[in-house]
Amino acid sequence: MTTLTTGNRKLATRLRDICRAAREVLYGMTTFEWKRGLDRQRAEVEQLFMLVTFGELIGLPILPPYYTLRLLPYALPMLRSWKRGLARERDWSDLAELVEGVD
Repeated sequence: MTTLTTGNRKLATRLRDICRAAREVLYGMTTFEWKRGLDRQRAEVEQLFMLVTFGELIGLPILPPYYTLRLLPYALPMLRSWKRGLARERDWSDLAELVEGVD
């Protein structure tokens, strides 16, 4: 078994860093926008699920309480962030990224 000298270790570390940087650049060029869009869609679906499940908290009852209680274990971890998101003040600049051509 050969041991790496200090120079070879530095070279191996440098090559590893270059490969990681190239991988991150390729990821950013190819799939980053897709992932960002999918994350946004997932957040919207989660917001809709929470609205349907706990709409009565904001005065919009949709589901009977029986079904709400059945869904409670799945929705409880997201409840605090959902309420905070509803209370957050919206600004027109928050919606600018949804309009095509606005960067």
